[in-house]
Amino acid sequence: MLDYAPLQIRVVTPRLELVGATDEMLAKLVPLVEGGKTFAEPAPYDDPMPFYESDPEARVHEWLRSRWRGRATFSPSQFRLSFVVVVDGEAVGMQDLIAEKFDACGTVLTFSWLSTDVRRRGLGTEMRSAVLHLAFAGLDAQEASSDAFVDNLGSNRVSELLGYEKNGVEWDTRRGEPAILQRWRLTRRNWEGHRRDDIRLHGVPAMRRLIGRD
Repeated sequence: MLDYAPLQIRVVTPRLELVGATDEMLAKLVPLVEGGKTFAEPAPYDDPMPFYESDPEARVHEWLRSRWRGRATFSPSQFRLSFVVVVDGEAVGMQDLIAEKFDACGTVLTFSWLSTDVRRRGLGTEMRSAVLHLAFAGLDAQEASSDAFVDNLGSNRVSELLGYEKNGVEWDTRRGEPAILQRWRLTRRNWEGHRRDDIRLHGVPAMRRLIGRD
């Protein structure tokens, strides 16, 4: 495997690991994407989204293409770090950390999904905590944001539990229909108030050098 810094990062908590989304790790998620394990009702994703493809093969192809596009677009200003969520040795979802104008503003956005088989176990909160620790403690982020449709109660609850503040609403579309997104904002100061001491980071120094943080 190539020694490419964004793919070498691991974040370890007592309950799970975030592992860089190499092709080998993505392959472990293909059965979940193919089997529709990424979905939920009410529909949680804004458009465009490969998970809305009805044909399983097309869904996997479009999802993989989106992963590779994100991997290929990388600079100290703009990057997307994708992680496979591993619980008890099993790949069960993804957690992404997305940055735009990071070198100037230090802001990030999070995105995630979990297999239908492991929801409602608190893993959503745990994986968001893990990636926020990477952002703030590992990469010196100053602010994190998240958004979710107002009827996505799980995602909005995670943001609330982790100290985010509501930051307005906006319209977007899902499956071509308009719906309202709740926006959330987490400052570094508020994150410090919820900071954990049981999360471990691996492979971060190389990433910091790549984005000019050292």
